[in-house]
Amino acid sequence: MADQSLPRTHDGIGRIAARLLDTLSAALSSLAAVALVALLGLVAAGFVLRYGFSSALLGAEDAGIWLHVAILSLGMPVALTSALAMRLDVVHRYLPPAPRVAADVVAEALTLLSGLVIAHGSWVVTDLMGGTNAALGLPEWIPFTVFAAGGGLVVLLTTLRLLAKGRAAQLGAAAILAAGLFWFGTSTIYVDPGMPPSLFLALVAALGLAVAAPLPHAFIAAAFIAVPFGSTLPEPALVNTALSGMMKFLLLSVPFFLLAGTLLTLSGVAGKLVRFADSLVGHRRGGLAQTALLTNVLFSGASGSSIAAAAFSASTFQPELVKRGYAPAKAGAIVAATSMLDNVIPPSIAFLILATATNLSVGSLLVGGLWAGLLLALALFLVIRVTCRDTPLAMRSTPGERARLAVRAAPAFCLGLIVVLGIRFGIVTTTEAAAVAAIYTLGLSLYYRMSTGSIFAAFRQSATEAAAIALLIASAAPFAFMLAVDDISGGIAQMAAVFGSGPVAALVFSVLLLFVAGLFLDIGAAILLLAPLLLPLAVAAGLDPVVFGVIVVVNLMIGGLTPPFGVLIFVVSGVTGPPTTALFRAVLPYVGALTAALVAVCLFAFGQTLL
Repeated sequence: MADQSLPRTHDGIGRIAARLLDTLSAALSSLAAVALVALLGLVAAGFVLRYGFSSALLGAEDAGIWLHVAILSLGMPVALTSALAMRLDVVHRYLPPAPRVAADVVAEALTLLSGLVIAHGSWVVTDLMGGTNAALGLPEWIPFTVFAAGGGLVVLLTTLRLLAKGRAAQLGAAAILAAGLFWFGTSTIYVDPGMPPSLFLALVAALGLAVAAPLPHAFIAAAFIAVPFGSTLPEPALVNTALSGMMKFLLLSVPFFLLAGTLLTLSGVAGKLVRFADSLVGHRRGGLAQTALLTNVLFSGASGSSIAAAAFSASTFQPELVKRGYAPAKAGAIVAATSMLDNVIPPSIAFLILATATNLSVGSLLVGGLWAGLLLALALFLVIRVTCRDTPLAMRSTPGERARLAVRAAPAFCLGLIVVLGIRFGIVTTTEAAAVAAIYTLGLSLYYRMSTGSIFAAFRQSATEAAAIALLIASAAPFAFMLAVDDISGGIAQMAAVFGSGPVAALVFSVLLLFVAGLFLDIGAAILLLAPLLLPLAVAAGLDPVVFGVIVVVNLMIGGLTPPFGVLIFVVSGVTGPPTTALFRAVLPYVGALTAALVAVCLFAFGQTLL
C-alpha cells in the first residue's frame, strides 16, 4: 500500500510543479515581451525627437539599458530550456547510464550555483551601491536588484523543472553540491592551483560543457569557483563585471534585430522571399538547395542571426529537399551551411558583439561582412552545383512571374537597405537602425493582418532569445577580465612568435587558434574572449583591423558547422531529426568550400599589407 502511495504523491508533486513551471514561464516571457515593447517605444521616441524636433529624450539611453537588464532578468530563466541555452551534449549523450546521471547532477548543480551567485552577489552589490542616476533621478542599485531577482528565478525554475520531470533525487543531490560549492566560493579558503586562475576557470567551464550545463551558467559558476584558487573577482565584483559587460547601448540592437527576423517570418514576408529566390535559381542544378542559399543571402538583411536562420530553413527547406530526393543528412547539411551566412552578411549580431568587444566601427565591419558574405555564398553556390548533380530540375519561371514575385518580396529588400545604408552613411545609429527595422516589420505584420496574439508571441520569443544572448555576453565578461589580469595576451603573443613575425604568421596563428576555439565555443563567447586578445597582435603585424575582424567572424562561423560542438548542426538536428554525426559527415564538402573562401579573405588581408 505504501509502495503504491509513493508514486501518487510523487506524481502529484510533479503535476503541481509542471503547472507552476508553465504558468511562471508564460508570465515571465510575457513580462519580458512587455519590457521589449517599452524598449522599442523608448528608442523610437528618441529617434523621432532627434530627427523630427531636434530635441532629445532625457535619460533615454540609461532607461533603455535598464530595460535591457529587465529583459535579461525576466527571460534568462525561461531560456534555460531553449536552444539558446547552449547545452552541448556531444559528450553527455554517449555516457553510460550511471555516469550520465552523475553528469546531470553536476550540470544542474552548476546552473543552481550560477543562479545563487547572481542572486546573492547582486543583492550584495545592491547594499554597497550608492548614488543616484543623474539622467533618471533613480537609485543606481535598481538594475542590480532586478538582476538579483533573475538569479533567484533561475533557481526556482530549475527546481520546478526537475520536480516536474520526477527527478527529486537528482534535484536534492544537485542542491547539496551547489550549496557546498557556494560555501566554498564564499569562504576564506585559498588553494594554489599551480596555474593562472583564468586557466583554472577555463577547465571548470570545460567540465560544465562536457556535462551539458548551459554555457553561460557554466561560465558564471566557473568564475565563482575560481575565487578560492586565486581569482581577483570575488562574488560582488564578479556580478558587477558581468552586468556591466552587457549594459551597453549598442547591444540594445540585438533584441530589435531578433524581433525583425521573427516578425518577418511569422508575417509570411519571409515566405515571399523564398518564392522569389526559387523563381531565380530553382530551375538550376540543385535548384532547391540554391534557393535555400539565395534565401539566406536575402534573409540575412533582416535576422542577423544564423541560429534563427537555421531554425527557419530547417523547417522550411529540409522537408522539401527530402521530398525532392535529397538524403535527410545532406539536406540538413545544406540548411546548416547556408544559414551561417546570416551572421556574416549584415546586419550581423556577431559583428555587433565584435564591435562591443573591440570598439571597432560597426559600419565598417558590416561593409566588410557584406563582401565576405557574398564570397562565401559564391563558394557554396559552386559546391552545391558539384554535389547536387543528380537532383531533378524544376520548371524555369517566366520573366513576368519573377517580376510579380519580386514586387511581393520588395518589403523584405527594403528592410535590408534601411538597415545597411542607414548605418553605413551615419543616418542612424546601429541601435536606431535596429529599432527602425523592428518597427518596419511590425508595420508589415499589421498590413498583412497578423493577429495580435501572434505579434505578441513574436515579442515573447524575441525577448527570450535576446535574454539568452545578453546572458552569454554578461557571463563572458568575468572570464575576459581574468584573461586580461593573468596577461594571457602576453602568452598568446609568445605562442604567435613561434610562427614567426609579420602578417602571414599572425594570420596563420590566429586562424588556427580561432579554428580550435570554434570547435568548442559558441561564436559569441569566442568573440568576447579571443577578439580582444588577437586584435592587438594583428594590428601590430600591419593587418587591417576591420578585415581581421571579418576573418574572426567567418572563421568562428565555420566552427559552427564542425564537431564536436557545431551549434548550427545541433539546431538543424533538433528541428529535423537526422543525428548530428550524420550531419557532421554530410557538411564536410560545404565546410571545405567555406574554408577556401576564408583563405581568400586572408590573402586579401595579406595583400593589403603590401600596398
